[in-house]
Amino acid sequence: METREWILKRNCSIAPRQLAWVFAILCVVSLTVALAFTVHGAWTILVFSVIELSAVGIAFLVYARHATDREYVALLDDCLIVELTQASKVNRIKLDLRRARIDFPVARQSLVGLECSGMRVEVGRFMSEWKRREFARELDRELSARIGVLAKF
Repeated sequence: METREWILKRNCSIAPRQLAWVFAILCVVSLTVALAFTVHGAWTILVFSVIELSAVGIAFLVYARHATDREYVALLDDCLIVELTQASKVNRIKLDLRRARIDFPVARQSLVGLECSGMRVEVGRFMSEWKRREFARELDRELSARIGVLAKF
């Protein structure tokens, strides 16, 4: 049997490296203007510029830290692998195909639940409501087909 994989990730418009370049350019421009005012005696502009760039820098760090968050779901021959990557922390869960069960999202904001032997994993954080339902149906079809093939052996 072939491996079936789904990679669910954020829709980020700018990569962390590009964000670093944007921030560097922003710092150069802002500090140049602030230093020009400081030379003419308005030193408070420099203070506010540093405070502003610090706040923007913190916001950019938070964004960059979570820009690579993703969920990886792989349907292998005998198991379902789920990898959750959040802020560079990877959590890998292996579920038995024969006991795995899919909880379809019922409420508007609910996620797709994958359960096996008392363990529950929720996926679909980066998908819209209708994409989560579509993903759950597709995963259910694939899981049912695999279980049917495994039952023949």
